[in-house]
Amino acid sequence: MKVLFRKPRSRARPCTPADLRAAEPFVQLDGAVKHAVETGRNRVVIAAAVFGLCFLALAGRLADLMLFRGGIESSPTRTAGLSAAVEQLPAVKRAPIVDRNGVLLAVNLRSVALAADPRKLMDPREAATKLARLFPELNRARLEEELRSDKGFVYVRRNLAPAEQQAVNRLGIPGLSFHPEEKRVYPQGSLAVHAVGYTDIDGKGIAGAEQALDQRLRDPARMQEPVRLSIDIRVQHALRDEIAQAMKTYSAIGGAGIVLDVRTGEVAALVSLPDFEPLERGTAPADSRFNRMTLGVYEMGSTFKTFALAMALDAGTVGLNGGYDASHPIKISRFTISDDHPKNRWLSTAEIYQYSSNIGAAKMAVDVGPAGQRAFMDRMGMLRRAAIELPEIGAPLYPRRWGTIETMTIAYGHGISVSPLQTASGIAAVVNGGLLMPATLLRREAGEPVPVQRVLKPRTSDIMRRLMRLVVAEGTGTRADAQGYMVGGKTGTAEKAGAGGYKRKSLLTSFVSAFPMHDPRYVVIAILDEPKGTKETHGFATAGWNAAPTVGKIIPRIAPILGVVPVASDAPGVREALMLPPPVPASQERKVASF
Repeated sequence: MKVLFRKPRSRARPCTPADLRAAEPFVQLDGAVKHAVETGRNRVVIAAAVFGLCFLALAGRLADLMLFRGGIESSPTRTAGLSAAVEQLPAVKRAPIVDRNGVLLAVNLRSVALAADPRKLMDPREAATKLARLFPELNRARLEEELRSDKGFVYVRRNLAPAEQQAVNRLGIPGLSFHPEEKRVYPQGSLAVHAVGYTDIDGKGIAGAEQALDQRLRDPARMQEPVRLSIDIRVQHALRDEIAQAMKTYSAIGGAGIVLDVRTGEVAALVSLPDFEPLERGTAPADSRFNRMTLGVYEMGSTFKTFALAMALDAGTVGLNGGYDASHPIKISRFTISDDHPKNRWLSTAEIYQYSSNIGAAKMAVDVGPAGQRAFMDRMGMLRRAAIELPEIGAPLYPRRWGTIETMTIAYGHGISVSPLQTASGIAAVVNGGLLMPATLLRREAGEPVPVQRVLKPRTSDIMRRLMRLVVAEGTGTRADAQGYMVGGKTGTAEKAGAGGYKRKSLLTSFVSAFPMHDPRYVVIAILDEPKGTKETHGFATAGWNAAPTVGKIIPRIAPILGVVPVASDAPGVREALMLPPPVPASQERKVASF
């Protein structure tokens, strides 16, 4: 024991009994400190022993689970259940899809799936009730049945958002687990849904380009390389907006549109309305999921006079200065063919197209003949499905017996049904010099060869460009004109077929066009399903009053995006490229002439 004492103020001297008595309080204090230290040391030892026992208990439990009862890696039951579930519902990796400029259209994001092990659930009914309250789309009774099963692994819900995962965690239900997976998302929403398509919950393409290009998108060697479509999302937005506005203005039940590059076959925009959000495909109406542009096949009405005229000019059965007598309707068998806006006189070839004469087109087709017309339609791709990277492709409908009556009606767009995409490809061939090429949703690189088939003489294509411009400048399509863009085209109004015949008040109106006609770059088609007349259209619901002005609004919006510069109609070379010779008097030769 130490002896504590105060330092003396003076020189050191021998310690006396008095000094020891003065230091006694300090000696007693030192004993109390020693006792406190001993007590603390004992408590620390006891606490360490308790914690040691706890750690030993946890280590023993872990050893029991991993070595004797088997863990996740060694348990046959657990491994089999989890493996089977992963095999059935794998998280599929998938390459992104972008538009022609690299704008993201579809991409995979990391997500989680909520699963349950029914054997570990303490109260399946309570768990099902809480989960159904958190996720109202779940069927509580069905979920409870699943959670009462003897399965080792049950998916509760796929593709949880982070907030939803946190909400499940807060429920504190034993037996629930999260598993990593991937979710396909579409940043542009419904804007290009019919072109891009969508996948199922397991990441497999089931519509649109997602389905058509499924193997490419899932190729592990090309996973980081995005698939680049020909779609320009800016043009897509403009086209969709104008078609939607036209549907609203004319109270149409549907609409469709396409912008097609006549030099490459690339689809710059493809719209079918109504449409839907790709992530809500399960609840979208069937009408919204139906692709009117590629899957629907329709009688395209007078737009087909473009093909009838090109056919006759190419075959040489009529020249530009020829024509036919359209004074009286044609009566054949039990049918009567008449004009909607009769001129009741002889019409030149150009006038037949300009004024959309059914009589003239029918007589023109008869001169070519049924066999010649059928061969021409086959050459133009109208008798086979369109070629494009989409699974939703409609098969054309045409008569098995192709006689004189069928030849007449097909000349003005009745008796044959094709998809608007087929029509667009055909019109592209009519204006691009006579070369038919397959439409594509994939961007073509500069210099990439384009598969083409010559279907018209270059001279025929040149004449048709002038005639299509005439229709917009002075004929039935004047409302489609867009200043500076030299638009050419043709109107088409067809009565929809129904039970018992055609419905006179159910119309499908369309306008097929190309621009600029002195040097064609793009085909634009607008279609309206059952449009209604308005005060501004004086009650008329035909294509010249609705589809044509819709195209007239589309072209000025998309042309600057596509790099087409407006020109003056009297600019050098433009006037000469589109000018037609003056018509010949009716007393002169009607049918054979040269351009």
